[in-house]
Amino acid sequence: MPDVHLIDDEAAFADAAERHRHELRVHCYRMTGSFAEAEDMVQEALLRAWRNRATFEGRSTFRAWLYKIATNVCLDALSRRRRHPEPDAATPHGSPFREVTWLQPYPDDLLDRAASEEEGPEARAISRETVELAFLATLQHLPPRQRAVLVLRDVVGWPAEQTAAALEMTVPSVKSALQRARVSLRQVLPPRRSDWGPATAPTEDERRVLRRFVEASQNADLDALAELLRQDARQTMPPASLVYDGREAILDLWRPVLTGDRAWGAWISVPLAANRQPAVANYTRAPGERAYTAVNVDVLRIEDGLVAEITTFGPEILPAFGLPPTRER
Repeated sequence: MPDVHLIDDEAAFADAAERHRHELRVHCYRMTGSFAEAEDMVQEALLRAWRNRATFEGRSTFRAWLYKIATNVCLDALSRRRRHPEPDAATPHGSPFREVTWLQPYPDDLLDRAASEEEGPEARAISRETVELAFLATLQHLPPRQRAVLVLRDVVGWPAEQTAAALEMTVPSVKSALQRARVSLRQVLPPRRSDWGPATAPTEDERRVLRRFVEASQNADLDALAELLRQDARQTMPPASLVYDGREAILDLWRPVLTGDRAWGAWISVPLAANRQPAVANYTRAPGERAYTAVNVDVLRIEDGLVAEITTFGPEILPAFGLPPTRER
């Protein structure tokens, strides 16, 4: 924690604040659901912290002070944009992704960097259950202040009193908001979510399924892909409000892309890890072309050795994973 007497030293302040940039970005990501917007929010939070540095008097940790500022930056932005789904947009155990068109994945290596910044008794690896896509999408269906309460209480681990002070709420209102938020999560998240566990990386079984998924995709092998999908598998495609429910619906979507006269061509699939889930970046090369062009990123949720959910994103997110838009092979 920086010495409060040195808080007016701009270089020292910037150095102290930068040590928390990655974990603050993850916090803003949970609040907004967007990787790109989270970076904007954390930049604004650090600027606001510097402008209001006189309010840091050492009564809390510097880290907690930054979290308070970042949370309120997100709430201010969400209030201005008024961009969140209607409360009934996600039906019980339906798809929370349908209306969350701004959702983006978060690279695991950046989650690891965020975890390494945490200090003291709060330090812990960032687990899947706090960054998985289904959880992030469901959070977006909560009213912003209710969302902030749940994140600060259940994810960051703050007590009710500290959360109330940060959000200028009463302790009873914080407790009430948290109870309502937890009920909403239980209604929308997949029923077996509690079985996924607090993993901090894809398991070996999940990586094995991912390798089979990559091989089947590159070989345009629809039979092999069918064997990997649960009967009730689902595919969604933010920012399009499209949901493909069931194995057959997903295969019908893939069939013209992988086979026949309208097939996109040869495929390369590069394994990734995003949101503590297995993922793959897909590139295609049309006949007669030399380079492969990125087309999308698939993030998989795997249950009992089968793909239960695929969330497909556009290729614009690839720079965050350190991948180029085109490649030779």
